[in-house]
Amino acid sequence: MARLTMTDAGRIYLDHNAGAPLRPRVAGLVCEVLTRTGNPSSVHGEGRAARALVETARAQVARLCGVPASHVAFTSGATEANVTALSPVWKAGRGERRFTHLLTCDTEHPSVIAGGRFPAAARELLPVDAGGIVDVAVLAARVQALSEAGEMPLVAIQAANSETGVLQPLAEIARVLDGTGAILHVDAVQAAGRIGIDMAGWGAHSLALSAHKIGGPQGAGALVLRDAGLRPAPLLTGGGQENWNRAGTENVAAIAGFGLAADLALAETGGWGEIAAFRDGLERALCHIWSDTVVFGAGVPRLANTCCFAVPGVSAETALIALDLAGIAVSSGSACSSGKVGVSPVLLAMGVSADLARGAIRVSLGRDSGEGEIEGFLAAWRQISGRIRQAGAGRAA
Repeated sequence: MARLTMTDAGRIYLDHNAGAPLRPRVAGLVCEVLTRTGNPSSVHGEGRAARALVETARAQVARLCGVPASHVAFTSGATEANVTALSPVWKAGRGERRFTHLLTCDTEHPSVIAGGRFPAAARELLPVDAGGIVDVAVLAARVQALSEAGEMPLVAIQAANSETGVLQPLAEIARVLDGTGAILHVDAVQAAGRIGIDMAGWGAHSLALSAHKIGGPQGAGALVLRDAGLRPAPLLTGGGQENWNRAGTENVAAIAGFGLAADLALAETGGWGEIAAFRDGLERALCHIWSDTVVFGAGVPRLANTCCFAVPGVSAETALIALDLAGIAVSSGSACSSGKVGVSPVLLAMGVSADLARGAIRVSLGRDSGEGEIEGFLAAWRQISGRIRQAGAGRAA
């Protein structure tokens, strides 16, 4: 029997890359922890109980990443984790390492493109190809040139793109950086729970996670280190919380929910074959409705749950409003900007024309998404896109 997962209001939710629905078990835990009293830095019984919740969650998130628990520092979200990692100064044991350049690409999350604590003059954007894959040869040449000049880059490359689902060749990048002294930060927000996280295989010295992408609460994230002795200078100072990596009283309820969500997501990793089949069927149906449909990133490795497409002459802004009125939640791309529909910098970086990029729609499935939801979306899409194209043809005439 086909599965059908909707929100409480009967709407079809196909925007899991923006935020996954809160898992019921996680919601129960968060609500229960919110009734408790105790600062995890306090030494009395209530404080020790709060500390135990935080440390249990730390171990759970660490298992998701395959690292010791001491390598996990909780943050308010992945944006804070990214900005913390993008520091020209990292602590290395009792000393420090300094980085003169930040190398990244303009398909990254805005918090990475903004450069963290690197000055604007030290930030460089690397090109990507038509599939959205970073040009590793250009990266290798730039790292070598900087090394020969006595300078050292920090490289920030995401594991998976939130808009297209495109996976970056992190293992290949790791081979390029091996032995150069450069370090690699990975935004793993979209990858967590959907593909295995392998910090050593990726060559990642640090990575960023977000709880609400894996069915945890909003407002919790983590900076994960491969080597606890090599870490960025803290962004928030003034307290010794999180092993001096991030000052401020921990959000115990959100962190506890994050930990449980991480455990549940880890159990699901690798079981996305059925969702990939649904996604592929969706894309075939879209191309059947309109033969000139363009699926972005279709020819390269992608997350199993993500479909980003456009139809010439169909405005994403108009389509999203109509789909929302029809009870269907999808996106025009990343949900982490102004909340307005604009031209995706990710697609422009891939060489997509501004006119086509302006029509990009992202459908992102969850583990519980089913054929019923996809059929509902396709039926609405056929009618809505048909009306938009017909109106456009009338204006042209």
